[in-house]
Amino acid sequence: MKRSTAAVLVILLILVLDQTLKFYVKLNIPYLDGFDILGWSKARIHFIENDGMAFGLSFGGEYGKLFLSLFRIVMIGFLIFLLRGLIKTGESMGLILSFSFIVAGAIGNMIDSAFYGMIFSKSNVHHREIATLFPPEGGYSSFLHGNVVDMFYFPLVNTTWPEWVPYFGGKSFQFFKPVFNIADSAITCGVASILLFHRNFFKSESDSKNQLQQEVNSEEE
Repeated sequence: MKRSTAAVLVILLILVLDQTLKFYVKLNIPYLDGFDILGWSKARIHFIENDGMAFGLSFGGEYGKLFLSLFRIVMIGFLIFLLRGLIKTGESMGLILSFSFIVAGAIGNMIDSAFYGMIFSKSNVHHREIATLFPPEGGYSSFLHGNVVDMFYFPLVNTTWPEWVPYFGGKSFQFFKPVFNIADSAITCGVASILLFHRNFFKSESDSKNQLQQEVNSEEE
């Protein structure tokens, strides 16, 4: 299979899975509600929304959200440009697929930020109202001001710090508190794969820059 075809297929597959699950959660589960995955209380579908950062984080109100959306658009463009370059230079399939995961994740969350505020009604936490698609009164927000839908929640450890621990003593502690989605997972997996298995990519980039600098210096001499 061509590298370009594999990259496109991976991106499309992740986007379909990500958006399908987000639509299901948004249209079927009340806000802050959910259910256990396969009956295991340490793995839950738990519906929340955030202002656009990964793992349920928020950023700076409406202006911060707009900045984040615009920044994400720029980054997606840069990542696609970089991915095309990797394909043209014949980089390994593993590296190309890793970048494809990152591109897909970035696009997946960007779709939420760009369009969800326009096509969904608001998920009302107080009245447990489930959102509707294309409500007659219009969406809950405008272009680039939608919220990102998160749902995966793994409260693996929920315990209390020992009393003798300074400052934290007696306070509750939960391991891996963030709630995330498929797009977040794709970005994390892509970055982890590059750092673990494709570190030579950064070395080759550095070597290329050094070689170019040496050629420039030799020409000046």
